[in-house]
Amino acid sequence: MFAACSGSYDIVIDGGVVLDGTGSPGVPADVAIRGDRIVRIAPDIPTDRAGRVIDASGLTVAPGFIDIHSHLEPLLRLPTAETKLRQGVTTAVGGPDGGGPWPLGDYLDSAQTLGVGANVAFLVGHNTIRREVMGMDNRAPTADELDTMRAMVAQGIDEGAYGLSTGLRYLPGAYSDVDEVVALSEVAAGRGGVYTSHLREEGLGLIEGVAEAIEINRRAGIPVVLTHHKVVGHPMWGSSQRTLAMVDSANAAGGRVYIDQYPYTATYTGIGILVPPWAMAGGDSTFFERLENPVLRDSIVSGIVFNMINDRGGNDLSRVQLARVQWMPELEGQTLADWAEMLGMPNTPETGAQLVIEAIRRGGASAIYHVLEESDVERIMQHPQTAIASDGRLVEPGDGHPHPRWYGTFPRVLGRYVRERQVLALEEAVRKMTSLPASHIGIEERGTIAEGMFADVVVFDAERIIDRATFEDPHQYPVGIVTVIVNGTVAVEGDSLVVGNAGRVLRSREP
Repeated sequence: MFAACSGSYDIVIDGGVVLDGTGSPGVPADVAIRGDRIVRIAPDIPTDRAGRVIDASGLTVAPGFIDIHSHLEPLLRLPTAETKLRQGVTTAVGGPDGGGPWPLGDYLDSAQTLGVGANVAFLVGHNTIRREVMGMDNRAPTADELDTMRAMVAQGIDEGAYGLSTGLRYLPGAYSDVDEVVALSEVAAGRGGVYTSHLREEGLGLIEGVAEAIEINRRAGIPVVLTHHKVVGHPMWGSSQRTLAMVDSANAAGGRVYIDQYPYTATYTGIGILVPPWAMAGGDSTFFERLENPVLRDSIVSGIVFNMINDRGGNDLSRVQLARVQWMPELEGQTLADWAEMLGMPNTPETGAQLVIEAIRRGGASAIYHVLEESDVERIMQHPQTAIASDGRLVEPGDGHPHPRWYGTFPRVLGRYVRERQVLALEEAVRKMTSLPASHIGIEERGTIAEGMFADVVVFDAERIIDRATFEDPHQYPVGIVTVIVNGTVAVEGDSLVVGNAGRVLRSREP
């Protein structure tokens, strides 16, 4: 672990306990940085050779955290990525769930020119590509359309994407079949990319959704990440035992099936997730036309009621907490039950269906769905292939009512699940935030503290670190993050962002 190196240093992190990110126990050592690289790790590095000394006495020194499921859509507006850096995240991967910018190369160039606070990498999104080629059509692609989409996947990876993402529960990805996804994944596999999958179903169809992802892994010969793996809805609680056994079985047979997860018992997405996908084919205008047909309206309402009872509705309107409601901001943070009470409507799934339709009619909304079970969260977290990832979007304090994971994912694991609940050992939790996610996505030279690695480092107080963001008051930064270094530059000191452009745009290959 310790490398010999002499000469002067830009930074010496002095007197901490180093967790190198591999899962090995911590070792008392100093860390020396020159330029953008770690150049020495050893006891008692002379501090008189350092341009700057960071006192890490009583603190933990770890690789910067790598968030492989990040919603970076506001990056060009919020390039400092402060909500990432303040959690200790030094690298974030955007373009999950089938989304992301297009054309990717132009976007990466713009981000690079602008300057970014954390390192950023991207996946190319299946939903983005399908929408470009086929709009919101609910059908299989023609041969020419499939060829066009395959060429776009190739272009995206050639321009720097690390792989392909899908959002098979979202539109228009929900209209694709497994053969389409395999055909696109084969292109990504041929270029060394990975495949991350928002499963087609995470509730009643969860087992089939995992099986489909494993089938894509096998047929396309591509590593697959079951992204934000979870078990949605009371009828399926406990099913993580089966899904994790499926992962183990696939890997024992030679597969490469991985997982990422956020440490909360609530999900977050648009209110349209409660609408049957067929009803949204063709877009909102077509959806509203269907609602004018009494027979179709009954089917749509029945489908929403089913989802209110069995899926993200949680069979309780108080489990659906409105998060972003631009047309009525006073609803942000309130639940569907609260909204129903305001309107004098009964607290029933049928009322929930009416409110969902009304929200879409007014322009849509996003919501937090309190429909996960703690034992599934902990079981998935303990699996050796599970990386920690936020599924968090960049945000400014005071903007809407976000899921607290946008602010607190990584400190929450270290505080709640390591120190308080002892679900994970500290060194294992750090591995799940650093070397493991780097390996899942194929990010090189980051994720461990070792000679020659990029100097992405977080110094934290293991006895104090914790998230403060809550479902009631989400706009709160964590505590216990002392220093964050990105590419050899101190970006965060204590409660302050001090440098907001030390990050880099990472590409899977040079253009």
